[in-house]
Amino acid sequence: MRTSYALLLRLIHDPGYDLSKASIEYLDRGASGDISLVKGEDIISLESGIMEIRSDLKTKFIPIHRIRRISYQGEPLWEKRDAENFGAKEKTAKEQTAGMTATPGTPYVP
Repeated sequence: MRTSYALLLRLIHDPGYDLSKASIEYLDRGASGDISLVKGEDIISLESGIMEIRSDLKTKFIPIHRIRRISYQGEPLWEKRDAENFGAKEKTAKEQTAGMTATPGTPYVP
């Protein structure tokens, strides 16, 4: 299964994708429902283990393991499986990313 980090790298670097069409949901303790959403255009950088984003008037550092879902043009590409439903979301994520084995520069069409 493709990792969230690998998928984000592909969305950032593959010219077949427009990062501004991506959205990332992540665990954010204290936010409404403990989940926040960031648009792809607000990603400043991606380092091993950390995603740096623009948030209001400041920069935030989000650990990659807090990412819960990555969507592209409103369609989920990747979802983190949870302990409660182990395996159920993984299958969905595999189905969603199955077409992403195309050569670089080839757009993903769900």
